[in-house]
Amino acid sequence: MKKCLMMGILWMTMAPVFAQNEKTIDSLLMDQISLEEVSVAALRAQKDQPVSFSELTKAQIKSRNLGQDLPVLMNFLPSVVTTSDAGAGIGYTGIRVRGSDATRVNVTINGIPYNDAESQGTFWVNLPDFASSVESIQLQRGVGTSTNGVGAFGASINIATDRLSDQGFAQFSTAMGSFGTRRNTLKFSTGLLNDLIAFSGRLAKITSDGYVDRASSNLKSYFLQAAYRDDNTLIKALAFGGHEITYQSWFGVDPVTLTSDRTYNFAGEMYSDQGTLEGYFDNQVDNYQQDHFQFHWNQRYSPQLTSSVGLNYTHGRGYYEEFNDAWYDQNIGFSGMSALSNLGLAPVGVTTNTDNITRKWLDNDFYVMTADLQYKTEQTQAVIGALVSRYDGDHFGRLIWARFSSTAAPDHEFYRNKGEKSEQSVFGKITHKLTPSLTGFLDLQYRRVQYTANGSLNGLGQIGIDDTFGFFNPKAGFTYQQNETTQWYFSYAKASREPNRTDYENGSPRPEVLNDFEAGIRQENTQLNWTANLYYMRYKDQLVLTGAIDEVGSPLRENIGDSYRMGIELTASWALNSQWLWQPNLTLSQNRNLDYKFQRDGQVQDLGNTSIAFSPNAIAGSRWVYQPNNQWSFGLLSKYVGEQFMGNIDADLSVLPDYHTHDLNISMNISNVSWAKEIRVDLLINNLFDEQYISNGYFYTYDDSWSTPNQVTTIEGVGYYPQAGRNFLLGATIAF
Repeated sequence: MKKCLMMGILWMTMAPVFAQNEKTIDSLLMDQISLEEVSVAALRAQKDQPVSFSELTKAQIKSRNLGQDLPVLMNFLPSVVTTSDAGAGIGYTGIRVRGSDATRVNVTINGIPYNDAESQGTFWVNLPDFASSVESIQLQRGVGTSTNGVGAFGASINIATDRLSDQGFAQFSTAMGSFGTRRNTLKFSTGLLNDLIAFSGRLAKITSDGYVDRASSNLKSYFLQAAYRDDNTLIKALAFGGHEITYQSWFGVDPVTLTSDRTYNFAGEMYSDQGTLEGYFDNQVDNYQQDHFQFHWNQRYSPQLTSSVGLNYTHGRGYYEEFNDAWYDQNIGFSGMSALSNLGLAPVGVTTNTDNITRKWLDNDFYVMTADLQYKTEQTQAVIGALVSRYDGDHFGRLIWARFSSTAAPDHEFYRNKGEKSEQSVFGKITHKLTPSLTGFLDLQYRRVQYTANGSLNGLGQIGIDDTFGFFNPKAGFTYQQNETTQWYFSYAKASREPNRTDYENGSPRPEVLNDFEAGIRQENTQLNWTANLYYMRYKDQLVLTGAIDEVGSPLRENIGDSYRMGIELTASWALNSQWLWQPNLTLSQNRNLDYKFQRDGQVQDLGNTSIAFSPNAIAGSRWVYQPNNQWSFGLLSKYVGEQFMGNIDADLSVLPDYHTHDLNISMNISNVSWAKEIRVDLLINNLFDEQYISNGYFYTYDDSWSTPNQVTTIEGVGYYPQAGRNFLLGATIAF
């Protein structure tokens, strides 16, 4: 790793020397890839490439940016389904694209991987109010183009943070809303000093009680940026991060409780020895801080040739604290966390279980270096890129308190293990006009991954992983420009990826392989832009969600052999006139396991072709915007998600009903005041018609072999995450 960092520093040191040889700059070609875009341009899809993608800009985000997490702001993009544990979009939120969960959606920030290296998930709660520092987001559906980090198996999300501001400003935003939600954000920029240097930043705090009982969030974040820019060089140093304290709401509710009290939260329950509920533990929280430090050097050597180098260090540390009730554990939960033996302690006389409080820690470091070289002319775009990364993660548990603690010392440690992951990858992409109408695309990537994890687990089990993977991921396609307004495309892409930590803890997983075929048409006119995209994604050993969750609410996965996802995505943007805009999208799909087998009642059954869990066959979104003048804007945003199964066996109990919601967004812009540059007031009414819906849940089975002698009976169970009814957020932004 040190050698790679030294190579990057050497490259960056030499860059200005090469640039000085180029005295004449063609301004037209310079504009094709601005220095601000170099860090992300290597990973982003372009319109002449055969890739299905959507984009969100800062302007499109700002009217709804009132404290909710980024997945919620992306909810109305094609093929997207979002979830919220607390029910109101603040705290733990998630995103699925084409039925693929967050562990299969690659996320980069300025070209740096954001997915957690071990779990492969993305924890947006660690970046509260990050949307306030985002310049643009590109969502590529399917495999997409080669990216940095864990392979994209359903989509990739490429985030670019704030551009430099030529002019200085100060901006204060505040918001309030349902469930005690409060958000305050302060942004500033010095503008360019001496036309070369700029400093900018953001401080934010968000608090919310949550829709679900006690599902509170206390979130703080920061974003600081220093930059140097001249005609050929852009250097940025960024520091950003967040500290979240959220009360656990990972477990949802069972069907009976859903009917009687849909906001009930089981977390933190405290029982008497006779099983009477006596109250709730007030510190059943997830407490985690994550800090990111990035350094980017973007360089132009000539009108055609640019490069980018990025360095990143991420430090995350924190724990979730839990009260483990002995009565509940022995009679209902059966987690074993109340057992003294599970805590590495001897019995106290005849006492083998005890009420206790534990903290389960994660302390990790993530080092990344990325580099790419980009060449662009009117005929050819070519990129070569590389990534080297290293992850070190310490997992350990500490006993904070126990009613009976045997010989436990203060901060008694009852498990510890370490995960280490290294990755090296290279890619090359070329887009070339073969004829005036036909453009070819070729993208080749190789990833090498080494993962080890060793030590003791919670429950005194052992973990021992030592795997190395090598993946070759080719992609190719063609784009045909029929005329000035119409474009056809076709592509093939292969993706391969390694299992995550939870997969290893629950079995002997195999790496998965995807062959993705995409074909579509794009048409752009003055008033109407629309696309139609067909896709067929064929998987080998796909790691699909089983429907079950682990002790911290993380979904469990299993290899299933052969499976596929196929569908059509329709999107449009229609300016009916100067005041009205309609942006609908629709995805119709089929998502199937092939020859799925399941052990029921002690016998293996061949269920044939079954539905893939959490993969609705219909997803639709709509955005109506009415803007009568420059001061007012009215938006109606609608979302439909079809019926889906929460497991892979098509069990009736596992059905998650369809739902249809509408949000109303009203914005007022006041610019004719002497003491401020701009005043904005934004109102967001979520779930306008008070739909009682569920966006997520879990489904599990277990075998009962003790109720009836010599007979095994498979028992099914479910849990649901109810979402908030009608609720609102009201915010104001003042820019000076």
